Amino acid sequence: MAEATVELNDLDFAGDDRVVPFQVDGLDVRGRAVQLGPLLNAILGRHDYPAPVARLLAEAIVLTALLGSSLKFEGKFTMQTKGNGPVDLLVADFSTPDSLRAYARFDEEALAAAVTEGRISPPELLGEGILAFTIDQGRGMQPYQGIVPLDGSSLEEIAGVYFRQSEQIPTRVRLGVAELFDRDEDGKPRHNWRAGGLVAQFLPEAPERMRHPDLHGGDGDERDFDQAEDDSWTEVRSLVETIDTDELTDPQVAIERLLYRLFHERGVRVYEPQGVYDRCSCSRDKLKGVLQGFSAEEIEASQEDGQIAVTCEFCSTTYRFETAEFAAA
Repeated sequence: MAEATVELNDLDFAGDDRVVPFQVDGLDVRGRAVQLGPLLNAILGRHDYPAPVARLLAEAIVLTALLGSSLKFEGKFTMQTKGNGPVDLLVADFSTPDSLRAYARFDEEALAAAVTEGRISPPELLGEGILAFTIDQGRGMQPYQGIVPLDGSSLEEIAGVYFRQSEQIPTRVRLGVAELFDRDEDGKPRHNWRAGGLVAQFLPEAPERMRHPDLHGGDGDERDFDQAEDDSWTEVRSLVETIDTDELTDPQVAIERLLYRLFHERGVRVYEPQGVYDRCSCSRDKLKGVLQGFSAEEIEASQEDGQIAVTCEFCSTTYRFETAEFAAA
């Protein structure tokens, strides 16, 4: 069934934690945009990450919300980085239809040194390594994974390279994160995280209009591309480049208004928004199943005072089990 479109003046703005699909027929562009508020605060708040780590994970969360919410089947989208920088691991996953979770791992001493020396840009925090996108369609289906290097670029630049290299779809991604400091109704200081993002993809009906210069696995021709990049995609890239962080994160600037500002001359259409929620897939039964696969020696090594405590890295929930539950039959 086709998704219904609405005009800017007729819609109720999506608001926070709702991904807005859009299409610009005049430029052969489709995309998704989002602003995150309560979901982001919940995830970052439970871990109490240092600000540089929180900002970096917030970008990963936005990117995962944008890409994971595009799945049209029951499954899971996972974004993961592994690098040699102070933040050596970022993981965020989206489980259909609307559940998102994330966590970061970092070296406290290396991070403190980086902060002291002012080396806190995303590339400096991540270091060299890989960024992997994994799509899992469930039991009986082979997962698909695309990998691109962490090469000193930002997450939004690396994501664009992934689509250009692995999917051969010209793509531009923008990500923004902000801390807001204000006061609540009682006048007490208040701190909130906000983030926003947009992904725009060039999807013309004529495949030859999507040609790009050669990358690993590519089939374009650099000389031809330099001489004749598609005018529509050039216009899209120029428009998207005008977006700043304030526009992506300002609670007073609805994402639909930003899309209208960017593309109204070309006839932008927005579709029904899709909510995303802070939900973890961990459970006592799942963890018990894992522990039941442990040997008696491993169970003994994991216990303390007759109990095994397991804390979920994503949601920080701690599950406790009696070692007697795993005694050999």
